[in-house]
Amino acid sequence: MKKTKTASSVQLKLALGLLVILNGSCTNNSDDPAAVPYGSGVLVVNSGNFTDNNGTITYLPPSGATASYDIFNQVNQRSLTGGVQGYTEADGKGLILVDNTTARQDKVEIVDANTFKSLATLKSPEIENPRSAVRVSANKVYVSCWDVSGDYSNGTFYKDPGYIAVVDLTTNTVTKKIPAVKGVETLILAGSEVFAGSTGGVTQLSVIDITTDQLKSGIEIGANPNPVAVDANGKLWVYSAGELVRVNTQNKVVENRLKIGTDKSKSPSKFRLSADKQYFYFVGSYYDANYKEFGDLYRFSVNDTSVPTTTPFIKRLFSGLDIDTKTGIIYGGVTPSYKQAGYVLRYQSSGTLIDSVKAEIAPSAFYFK
Repeated sequence: MKKTKTASSVQLKLALGLLVILNGSCTNNSDDPAAVPYGSGVLVVNSGNFTDNNGTITYLPPSGATASYDIFNQVNQRSLTGGVQGYTEADGKGLILVDNTTARQDKVEIVDANTFKSLATLKSPEIENPRSAVRVSANKVYVSCWDVSGDYSNGTFYKDPGYIAVVDLTTNTVTKKIPAVKGVETLILAGSEVFAGSTGGVTQLSVIDITTDQLKSGIEIGANPNPVAVDANGKLWVYSAGELVRVNTQNKVVENRLKIGTDKSKSPSKFRLSADKQYFYFVGSYYDANYKEFGDLYRFSVNDTSVPTTTPFIKRLFSGLDIDTKTGIIYGGVTPSYKQAGYVLRYQSSGTLIDSVKAEIAPSAFYFK
């Protein structure tokens, strides 16, 4: 005998079907935090112990309560296998700069910026000794590379010239190598130009036109110039041989030179701008007779006429330093040794300690999402 469906049973099935559809739409919603686990928060770049090739990236959620460790390995079931030199994002993708102790094993890992799933790997000979990366347009990134380095056996270490790899993120490929000075290092974008520093002993700051990917005339600064940041006044600051040099990016004129303190035993490094771009923070470090490193954090205004290093802003040595431009919170990496996990200390802009979070080996840089 054929049974007739009742109205209630039909309504029940319709309701169940609608529930399945709604549930599926929620699961696949791009606003679902589970779908974009690394969409916001802070990435900690842990350089690792170079000889162990064990650099990693730690993720701190916006709340900062619980860290996730070695997230590339968690997602892709393989380690980065190298020291992590830097990280940047463009076009919804993240670029991880990896420097391996073995020749021809350096690379740039390209990942989905929200999930950290691997999308492509740029390997040798396109990438050799990557040092710094900067987003120059919606889908183009510059990566500075030393090229294949030497071992001082013939009195040299840096290949001359180095190069800047132009990475096209629409194809995930290196489309060009811009010849650069030896030991090419930090890259800073200002307007339609990138300013490239060096640790190879040269004295000129390189200038690249990002619309043509061509070198322009350099700026004479001093030994080993490395750009730091562009301040609230639109001025570029460059560190060179114990001085901070202020450069007008429009006419390329050096406007001022500030000596960093008077104690030559202290080495200034890790210059970072405050959230309002009105103050610089930097680490002044030194070694004792037993080669143990010490140091403190200092601060000065971009309008100051001198940079004393007599009174620390925070009495602590940091292996990494940055400031969250959204909150003004200071992030300092602490490395007890290169064989154990480090820490991230967070401070209010006043210098008051907020908290401490365990990271991985040698936290050296931060990326705010």
